[in-house]
Amino acid sequence: MQENKILVILNVPEIDEVFDLYIPVNRKVGNIIELLKKLIDDVTDNSYEITDSVCLYSKQTGLKYDNNCLVYDTDIRNGSGLILM
Repeated sequence: MQENKILVILNVPEIDEVFDLYIPVNRKVGNIIELLKKLIDDVTDNSYEITDSVCLYSKQTGLKYDNNCLVYDTDIRNGSGLILM
């Protein structure tokens, strides 16, 4: 059976929250960011407006992920730490 989702640890410094969540590996990073923005809207009851210029970074290396890359083609794996800012 092929895994199509991976468990990541997402840190969102702007709202001082950390989430453990599953993300699909067959989606582009840009699409994942849009899903994460919706999650933050839900968690904060739309009281925090996240800007369109947010990016996803590796917590281990600090490198920014390209929005057009598939998650599968990045170094994001189960247990990876990500930062959304």
